[in-house]
Amino acid sequence: MAVDTLKISSSALPPRASMRDIGFALGIVAILAVLFVPIPSFLIDIGLVVSIALSILILMVALWIEKPLDFSAFPTVLLLATMLRLSLNIATTRVILSHGDEGHNAAGYVIGGFSQFVMGGDFVIGIVVFIILITVNFLVITKGATRIAEVGARFTLDAIPGKQMAIDADLSAGLIDEKQAQTRRRELEEESSFFGSMDGASKFVRGDAIAGLIITAVNIFGGIIIGVTRHGMDAAHAADVFVKLSVGDGLVTQIPALVVSLAAGLLVSKGGTRGAAESAIMMQLGHYPRALMVAAALLFVLSLLPGLPFMPFAIVAVLLGTIAYVIPRRRATEAEKVQVAKREQEAQAVEAERQSVKESLRIIEVELVLGKQVAAHLSFSRDELANRVGKMRRRFASRYGFVIPEIKLSDDLSIGGKAYAIKVHGTTVATQEVRLGDLLIVLGDAPAPDMPHDLTKEPAFGLRAAWISETFASSARRAGFEPVDTLSIILTHLSEVMRNNLAHLLSYKDMRSLLDRLEPEYKRLIEEIVPTHMSYSGLQAVLKLLLAERVSIRNLTLILEAIAEIAPHVRRSEKIVEHVRTRMAQQICGDLLHNGQLGVLRLGNRWDLAFHQALKRDAKGDVIEFDIDPRLVEQFATEASKVIREKTDQGENFVLVASPDARPYVRMMIERIFVNLPVLSHLEIARGVDIKALGSIA
Repeated sequence: MAVDTLKISSSALPPRASMRDIGFALGIVAILAVLFVPIPSFLIDIGLVVSIALSILILMVALWIEKPLDFSAFPTVLLLATMLRLSLNIATTRVILSHGDEGHNAAGYVIGGFSQFVMGGDFVIGIVVFIILITVNFLVITKGATRIAEVGARFTLDAIPGKQMAIDADLSAGLIDEKQAQTRRRELEEESSFFGSMDGASKFVRGDAIAGLIITAVNIFGGIIIGVTRHGMDAAHAADVFVKLSVGDGLVTQIPALVVSLAAGLLVSKGGTRGAAESAIMMQLGHYPRALMVAAALLFVLSLLPGLPFMPFAIVAVLLGTIAYVIPRRRATEAEKVQVAKREQEAQAVEAERQSVKESLRIIEVELVLGKQVAAHLSFSRDELANRVGKMRRRFASRYGFVIPEIKLSDDLSIGGKAYAIKVHGTTVATQEVRLGDLLIVLGDAPAPDMPHDLTKEPAFGLRAAWISETFASSARRAGFEPVDTLSIILTHLSEVMRNNLAHLLSYKDMRSLLDRLEPEYKRLIEEIVPTHMSYSGLQAVLKLLLAERVSIRNLTLILEAIAEIAPHVRRSEKIVEHVRTRMAQQICGDLLHNGQLGVLRLGNRWDLAFHQALKRDAKGDVIEFDIDPRLVEQFATEASKVIREKTDQGENFVLVASPDARPYVRMMIERIFVNLPVLSHLEIARGVDIKALGSIA
């Protein structure tokens, strides 16, 4: 059974993976074999070239990785690279000591070439360069990288419990799922293992530098002794040959060691920075153009000082100044491209949403639909239309205390070409035809003007009006009339429709937005009211009832205080509204004043008594029902219409006053006839208001 299992697992391996494993193992064996088996000089040349290429490859990978964990195999690669260099050191030591008398190329052409190229034929120069390389590698790069790795490993290990708790908290809160939690835990384990391995791997680099120094010293002294005692060379000749070979061997191994040390330093110093080293460094250094400009100015000043060369400082100063000038413009260009791409994406998303089926289900809150000919007539006035609609929305917000929804303008071929329609929540609430190119004058009770005209009704208020040609505009003005163009007719009608539908336009979202803008003290007051005494929907109902009678809710704090007074004792929204109106008497009367006076029309004793008798009360005295004879309702409507029309025709501005208990029911009947006529109770007449009595409905 064990044999069968072994066969199955072996056959399950992909052929290429199996060959790679075998090749990798053979490479490790070859590195170990170099420690014991003498190899010819041409193989040493190949090995040294491989060592240099591997070190360069490691440096490039360390430069371009996004984050340190992307090169988590670095400690293993570092160990193998160090072992390769040490094995080659031993092989070159064997060849130098055994065949050094043959000349400068006895240990291969790579070492001979380095000894000639770097040292320039003088071994003293080579020794100085070699010592400097050892110092830079050992005392600067390796020591700093080792310290960073130690601190990084310590802090990473200390942070593991906190990061683990954060992952568990995100998982419990539902911010991530189990798969994401496993991925983050695995990354945390890899991070701790990586920094722990880097702490140990940095010792490889440090040990490699020490070993290179010792091996070079052994090669120099051992070679001189062997050359003098075994090969009969004089001391000067032996020193020249073996020092050049040993220092050349040291340079060939220390230069790759320095490159790998630099790669290790870049890797551990990367920290939490993401992105390639080039992009991260350049982005952060070039992020402050003013710093580059100051540096350029300082270098230019240095170039002007006597004794300092002008050209090097001036060239670098110009280069830095050019970069400081180009970077902000490149950023502005890139930002503009990002904005353009973002706007295009938003436009595409809007168009896709508009074309989607869901868009057809969305109800538009307010829409002005124009017929084909009206739309063509107003095509050059679209900007003015949008501007005036914006002013109207601001005026409504200031007057009534909330922002009405945006008004959508659209064309529709289904309505008449010279007609327009106003829709609220998708339902047509008003439609009207206009005469394009003509002007409208409001007549009221005035006689028709002595000019060609067509009588009609003004759409917003239903007043008597007439259409006249635009050529008679000046004559109409001399007669005391004010001609109105098509755009003004439509906007006036739209404004009046909006006033009549204020309660429908205050959404739950608008109400919550108004509450969120209140001061903290009033937010605490809301917490006392909701949900103990009423819900947010109940609060919205109160505001809607106020707006239904065109009572502004701009003084929202006073409304909330009044609600807080009555809400613990009354549940019905209608009762709460009556109490709120009493508290808002000053505002209500102030909004209805005309020339500093409040015109008042009373019900009269007969109708006061009739309405009082129609109110049915419970044992507590609260009104529970309004029971009135339908014939009385019809008679009241007739008498009220006669008196109200008479006063209206006289140009009076007034309100109808009833008893507090009967006021809502009087309003309910009056609004069917006169939508815009305010109905107040006696308690809503504020103190100090100048009252102008206009009579009564008797």
